[in-house]
Amino acid sequence: MTQFLEVHPENPQRRLVRRAVEILRDGGVIVYPGCSTYALGCAMGDKDAIDRIRAIRQLGNRHNFTLACRDLSEIGTYARVDNSAFRLLKAHTPGPFTFVLRATAEVPRRLQHPRKKTIAIQVPENPIAMMLLEEWGEPMMTSTLLLPDETLPLTEPSDMMDALGGRVDAVLAGVAGGHEPSTVVDFSEGAPVVLRHGAGDAQFFES
Repeated sequence: MTQFLEVHPENPQRRLVRRAVEILRDGGVIVYPGCSTYALGCAMGDKDAIDRIRAIRQLGNRHNFTLACRDLSEIGTYARVDNSAFRLLKAHTPGPFTFVLRATAEVPRRLQHPRKKTIAIQVPENPIAMMLLEEWGEPMMTSTLLLPDETLPLTEPSDMMDALGGRVDAVLAGVAGGHEPSTVVDFSEGAPVVLRHGAGDAQFFES
């Protein structure tokens, strides 16, 4: 049964966030307010949970999964970042950006792009997501809550319960989410390339 956890959007109740962390540790899949939209999340190395997210979103093997991180100190463990890229990342995190970077050996192969060996990284600024990652203590595998055949992500937690009840283990419900996904910037070949324009201002990476 899916638990509906009503979390204050600005001052999250830590007991509710810790309940979500318990669910993650038990191999669960959660819905939470992520980088710019609501997202699906699970433990980074949990194959069964990742497969559940693939099934919910009907994702193929070439989908580039994303790691939600607490801060830049975690990024260096899972991605290769040169000095110029690090300066840009530091200036724009936390925020509504997803950065595609070359993966290190610490990233499970199933999370890497099979051909490019890249991993997507983000540092969300949403208070619920920040507390969740703080309590979790490591990066979390995440994917935008965009259902098959839909062009926009779900925004209302009540709609998420209707659509996903029984398929996820918890919905952390803050305020309504956004429609616009994060801006995606690819650093895997050196110079930044904007792959998707979204909620973050891409002009800083296009000059």
